[in-house]
Amino acid sequence: ESSGFWENIWGEHMHHGFYDPGAVVEISDHRSAQIRMIEQSLVFASVPEDSLEKPKSIVDVGCGIGGSARYLSRKYGAECCGITLSPVQAERAQALAAAQGLASKVSFQVADALNQPFPDGKFDLVWSMESGEHMPDKLKFVSELARVAAPGATIIIVTWCHRDLSPNEKSLRPEEKRILEKICDGFYLPAWCSTADYIKLLESLSLKAADWSDNVAPFWPAVVKSALTWNGLTSLLQSGWKTIRGALVMPLMIEGFQKGVIKFSIITCKKPE
Repeated sequence: ESSGFWENIWGEHMHHGFYDPGAVVEISDHRSAQIRMIEQSLVFASVPEDSLEKPKSIVDVGCGIGGSARYLSRKYGAECCGITLSPVQAERAQALAAAQGLASKVSFQVADALNQPFPDGKFDLVWSMESGEHMPDKLKFVSELARVAAPGATIIIVTWCHRDLSPNEKSLRPEEKRILEKICDGFYLPAWCSTADYIKLLESLSLKAADWSDNVAPFWPAVVKSALTWNGLTSLLQSGWKTIRGALVMPLMIEGFQKGVIKFSIITCKKPE
């Protein structure tokens, strides 16, 4: 339901942008920052670009309207398949692929990330850009990412997390839980996990992780600012109650980042050959 609103405001990429920490940015900077997020993720994961080793087969898990899938296909000349639970998103993604001359390289289908319709070891790049926070079963999620990855494939997970707990903590503080619960309610998200939780789930693989929270700090203030323009407000009002409900908790994303309870994390790993 919210895809049309998001595309109207931000374009085809439904994810954070990557910025230099502390940078002063303009609204016009944000679409290029979203491309930079993709590129920084690929660099962090050391995805090869030479013709022999670059990805030939890619899956975009939780593809939205396919911005990453189309970008990655163009960059590497690869075949890319995107999956989403939304028929509306899949249809729009396919239409954009056709309009961009990518219909023969990029395809989209309605499928469950927790039960992907692919054989084992099919893809040499498994991409999940801000879909992990939507997954109710994180173990099954990462298990499926690993299952469809070919031997030697790169897995990239960029996702919202809550902060890691200290050794003497058993849970987040009550006020932190309240912020996350309100965000989950507004965005229809399941329970959050930490970066450390992902690392435990993927510990059998050779992985590395980083906290990019400072690099995405300008993003949510820009989202709020865009939503408050005439174009944003009219688009929001036309999008329905679910989208409006999500918009009302956007300031809590800013608060969560400022208070350090929300972390924007990248976790990458290689499947053993």
